[in-house]
Amino acid sequence: MIHIYEKGQDPNAPTLLLLHGTGGTERDLMGIGRMLSGGSSLLGVRGNVSENGMPRFFRRLAEGVFDEEDLIFRTRELHEFLDEAAEQHGFDRSNVVAVGYSNGANIAGSLLFHYPNVLRGAVLFHPMVPRRGIELPDLTGIPVFIGAGENDPICPRRESEELAELLKNAHAQVDLHWERNGHQLSHTEVKAAAAWYEEAFK
Repeated sequence: MIHIYEKGQDPNAPTLLLLHGTGGTERDLMGIGRMLSGGSSLLGVRGNVSENGMPRFFRRLAEGVFDEEDLIFRTRELHEFLDEAAEQHGFDRSNVVAVGYSNGANIAGSLLFHYPNVLRGAVLFHPMVPRRGIELPDLTGIPVFIGAGENDPICPRRESEELAELLKNAHAQVDLHWERNGHQLSHTEVKAAAAWYEEAFK
């Protein structure tokens, strides 16, 4: 997968897996990664799917309707890439926190839904429920921040609440943060995530 890796100053800090929204690139969330954890290594990844020339992490059939078969395949692809990247760049595979926005948050959520011990935690900005009707792995001790917009036209309030409930039922430690905005990622949302991150990974 096309990616960028920047080695951090703190070898004990989690490596941040940065996952962009539709039409983004591997560089989109680098600044947000530094705001969350200044000492962390940053791994920015570009989605392997193209939708009218816009990079995505998996295909969709319509707005808000995921291609579930492709989602499962691409989630496995990202999971395998993480193993390879840890070997290539020399970071601790067991100490990775995902930071995703929109489509990137959905693939990060899908990693949690499908694989045990895949992430040490996750910051999900405006995610949806990746899949329904499946049993999640045991997520005991996994901290998850969900940033959501009360007026988000793409990700309605009930979607964010359902995702939080599913993760809590799998014993993740979930913090659901609300903004009055729509689907865009706001500065106050990132600041709230940074405060949460400092508490969760101190």
